[in-house]
Amino acid sequence: MDYSQYMSMGGQGADFSESQIPDNAETIHISSLALLKMLKHGRAGVPMEVMGLMLGVFVDDYTVRVVDVFAMPQAGTGVSVEAIDEAYQAAMMEMLKQTGRAESVVGWYHSHPGFGCWLSSVDINTQQAFERLNNRSVAVVIDPIQSVRGKVVIDAFRLIDTSMAVTSVEPRQSTSNIGHLHKPSIQALIHGLNRHYYSIAIDYRKNQLEEKMLLNLNKKQWSHGMNVQSFESHCSENQAAVGKMLKLAEAYTKSVQEEQSMTADQLKTRHVGKQDPKRHLESTVEEVMSNNIVQSLATAVDEQAL
Repeated sequence: MDYSQYMSMGGQGADFSESQIPDNAETIHISSLALLKMLKHGRAGVPMEVMGLMLGVFVDDYTVRVVDVFAMPQAGTGVSVEAIDEAYQAAMMEMLKQTGRAESVVGWYHSHPGFGCWLSSVDINTQQAFERLNNRSVAVVIDPIQSVRGKVVIDAFRLIDTSMAVTSVEPRQSTSNIGHLHKPSIQALIHGLNRHYYSIAIDYRKNQLEEKMLLNLNKKQWSHGMNVQSFESHCSENQAAVGKMLKLAEAYTKSVQEEQSMTADQLKTRHVGKQDPKRHLESTVEEVMSNNIVQSLATAVDEQAL
């Protein structure tokens, strides 16, 4: 403990023993398998919140590795989720050991469908229970609705010690800029980020087997490109897509009109918890154009080949 910390605690009753202080260079390494399972579980539970436990190891003071996750049964609402079922957790861990999965629980995850990544008061109480068992436990929040192709809305948190919060002492030591690369959202700052809890950097890693698994997800045979979709189903998909684009265009027009009467602060948070019509319109148009191009090219090739 340095002199400034000693003075901030009043100089009396301060513990001069070397205490382990978290570092802002600490990183959570999430495997591709764990990330896919969290996303799939979160989207299956929309519009309700879902939760589960993360399995992994604490490699060192700067690294937490998450290798797998499993879902937990609980009653969730749109804004909160129930606490951990300890009996189910014990039974699940015992069964995982029998399959060779010997990692321990390094934290928990839950979803915030549509309203960003932050911890509510219920989430903070749940995280306190985890940190009583292991003070390095991590709470991961994932938003399955705002997550789109190529971008996953996810964040990891750990609570700030109340004694440090009262004395205004920094909860982590700064040895690098890793902990400052991710810009916090306004929604998270409103709900207590850097006051009751802090954010931890997240990284994604995959081994050779996971890389092969991801490469084989969309792998198809060479003859798949020759297959022509039936005219009826292709026509019905186009009609549904055009109807969807019409609704998104109307929503985007309304959004542009509303922008003119909003302040700068309102513009920053106008899409929080809502669907961004512009982003979804671009994605739908791109998908429809690619499907029609593939259909036209496949029809032309089949005519020449057959």
